[in-house]
Amino acid sequence: MEDRKLLIKISRTKLKQASLLWADGFREACCLHRVLVLCRRSRQLLIRTGQCFLLNGFIFLGSLFVLNSVVIPILRWILPDQRSQISYGGTSAFDGVLNFYSFLRGLLVQLFYVFWFYPLYVFSFILSNLWYNDIAKHGFAAMGRSGPSVVESSKQKNALNSDSKMHAAKPAGLGWIMIEIGEQVYSVLLLSFFFLEVYATGFIPYVGKALNFLLLSWMYAYYCFEYKWNFSEWGLEKRLDFFETNWAFFAGFGNCFSL
Repeated sequence: MEDRKLLIKISRTKLKQASLLWADGFREACCLHRVLVLCRRSRQLLIRTGQCFLLNGFIFLGSLFVLNSVVIPILRWILPDQRSQISYGGTSAFDGVLNFYSFLRGLLVQLFYVFWFYPLYVFSFILSNLWYNDIAKHGFAAMGRSGPSVVESSKQKNALNSDSKMHAAKPAGLGWIMIEIGEQVYSVLLLSFFFLEVYATGFIPYVGKALNFLLLSWMYAYYCFEYKWNFSEWGLEKRLDFFETNWAFFAGFGNCFSL
């Protein structure tokens, strides 16, 4: 009986701590005013942030809007898919023309993707990665510090000291480069498999949507902090350890994006 009461008490304490961490993460994600404050402090940060909005928001999403609102409607007008828009005598010949028009429309849309969207996506992905690192650097400079974020506990601060010792013990030159490449490849594979898990959980009956929402929140939160960790030179093992230790905080932080 005493063990049961002790277990209930411990569970309540853990649940309270997790709830407080979740609330802290959700509140941190809602502090959008920090963007305006930091951009006022740093002109470089303002320029890089504006460039990201211009590239991803105006050019990329603008191209998608042009495709759906201009290109596809024009193709449907030139190559109609409704019987009333074509005056034809024979039914079989009419169906053949509609099938040919449908195939031609799909081919032209795919060509639009191949020669515009896919190159633009690759260009946007590479350029955004470079700009995000600059945003992390200028953001740290605008905050007047380059150390860990305010959400880190004393345990993580002690882990920073041990991580710096491990960093000093790592090989230099080609060995260090190989370690960096290996960590990046492992990170990409890890996130890819995690994304497949997020997608697969959506098909589980009853609890699938809730699991999908939670995993998606964690994935968004990891993406948000990854560039900061890159700039702080945190290794992959330390990132995952910190993420798992503060899982409730990152769940709350990612909930805003999932919502």
